[in-house]
Amino acid sequence: MILSCSHISKAFVDKPVLVDGSFHIEEREKAAIVGINGAGKSTLLKIITGDLKQDEGDVFLAKDKRLGYLAQHQELDTTRTIFGELLNTKKDVLALEEQIRSLEQQMQHLSGEELESALARYTRMNHQFEQENGYALKSEIIGVLKGLGFDESEFEKPIHTLSGGQKTRVALGRLLLSRPDILLLDEPTNHLDLNSIAWLETFLLNYSGSVIIVSHDRYFMDKIVTKIIEVENTRLSVYQGNYSDYSQKKKAVRESQLKAWMNQQQEIRHQEEVITKLRSFNREKSIRRAESREKLLDKMVRLEKPIELDASMRLHLEPAVTSGNDVLEVSGLSKQFGSQVLFSDASFSVKRGEKVAIIGNNGTGKTTLLKIINGMLEADGGECRLGSRVMIGYYDQEQQVLHMENNLFEEISDAHPQMTNTEIRNLLAAFLFTGDDVFKPVRALSGGEKGRVSLALLMLSDANFLILDEPTNHLDMISREILEQTIRDYSGTLLYVSHDRYFINQTATRILELTNQTFVNYIGNYDYYLEKKDILAPAAPDPIQAASSAAPVSRQNWQTQKEAAARQRKLENDCKKAEANIARLEEKKETIEASLSDGTISSNAARLMELHRDLEAVEQELSRLYELWETLAEQLS
Repeated sequence: MILSCSHISKAFVDKPVLVDGSFHIEEREKAAIVGINGAGKSTLLKIITGDLKQDEGDVFLAKDKRLGYLAQHQELDTTRTIFGELLNTKKDVLALEEQIRSLEQQMQHLSGEELESALARYTRMNHQFEQENGYALKSEIIGVLKGLGFDESEFEKPIHTLSGGQKTRVALGRLLLSRPDILLLDEPTNHLDLNSIAWLETFLLNYSGSVIIVSHDRYFMDKIVTKIIEVENTRLSVYQGNYSDYSQKKKAVRESQLKAWMNQQQEIRHQEEVITKLRSFNREKSIRRAESREKLLDKMVRLEKPIELDASMRLHLEPAVTSGNDVLEVSGLSKQFGSQVLFSDASFSVKRGEKVAIIGNNGTGKTTLLKIINGMLEADGGECRLGSRVMIGYYDQEQQVLHMENNLFEEISDAHPQMTNTEIRNLLAAFLFTGDDVFKPVRALSGGEKGRVSLALLMLSDANFLILDEPTNHLDMISREILEQTIRDYSGTLLYVSHDRYFINQTATRILELTNQTFVNYIGNYDYYLEKKDILAPAAPDPIQAASSAAPVSRQNWQTQKEAAARQRKLENDCKKAEANIARLEEKKETIEASLSDGTISSNAARLMELHRDLEAVEQELSRLYELWETLAEQLS
């Protein structure tokens, strides 16, 4: 056990946030802390790090173990560059390298016992340098930066010129390179594109330390964690398994808790009725019996009603008018800003009833595409044609049309006066506005809160073609589940951009990947995309008919398959070549290490330094080859 939290309690003023919570983390264990917004997840992380003092309980960290913490928002106050900031995390290793080089110079002028002592120190220092991956230091930093989505052309950018999201990525890279015994990560996938998230998943899965994550990214948690720590109603509960395991177990627990609560409520009502009846007899004996029952009732430990996905919070979305079968036709579409080409001669179509997810790296033009379709931007070339009876409903977090003088309740009731008070409250509750929150003025809302109100209004529109830009941002997991169910039941058409892979998996019937300035078409959800993305090369224009297995294989499809097979053979050959080179260099490394252990050359400083330089060169080349082999092996899998 590397970390233990025992009977932790914390309150702010008179409001309890955590009450008597306990859990522990084993070495190398990967865990996630989940709960609705405001449940106390970040508070728990801050208590673990010592940034916040608990009111009761103990936090135990194993001896000589280090914590590393990534908060949601990072403000880096430094004059260093991106690369320099990450290099600074290895200053101890760099200092050790300088000492080694200095000792090499000194040994040229030593002899006898002084030389033997220096050589022993030199060997120890080289061993330590090798243990700390000093030979592959810069390639490790480059790997982390590229993995987190930085291009080499950005490495020398000063930190102070970066956006908030870029600074958070730098802070994450710095933390990963420092390799603490326990990583504490608060929403680590924020500001990462899909490729970077996939890279981070691989990094954390192979990480030698323990990891504790607070995240709304359910797909990410499914990949990484084997334990879920739930914060609900101030209590901590521990579930073994990933997020999907937790979700199933939680459903069973919730049903059991709800049944126990309902049984207790029935018993309470029964006892109250008996007490009332006994008192109505107005006899000394019956009154005493009534008082006895009242005492027992007062001593009963009342169960709290469990949080449930109330059926009344489910949203039912149905178009007022059914569109034609052809909803959208995009032909030869091109767009660039300055010299940056986003997409060129791109074509695809969307049919009625489809739920199409657009994915791709940050900056490829996904949001730009949505704005062109919605008529908010002009394309440089090509056209977007809507089918008959198509009515667009558009959601963009930056383009909310709300009435600042209204409160939330009025904003909904003014737009939809036929709705009852209960219906309005249920709708707002589905988007995280409960209790007195429904009377908050619109002008006082944060950007994320305004986005949630806009999304709620869109769910009530008569549109039959919904275009959504990152609809799950600022929603907790219960709200995401409600939105997912709504979209699955929706008979209209949906086109959306999202980084939420779990959401995509639950809702998409088709995926369009924007890559290399064009769109690659996948007839399936996110899991299908992952299965096929390395097989399907640069995509042909998106014909819906390609989904039909009965369709004849065209020359273009045959050519695509032929090229894919050629690429596969090349990958296999490159992989075998890398393996052979690794085997050759490992043998060479063993030979050098055997020479270093040979006592006959222990007094030969020049020969020892030459062997160490040879070893350093072999280590660097091996590091490069292992990295290359891993990349090739991943592409082959």
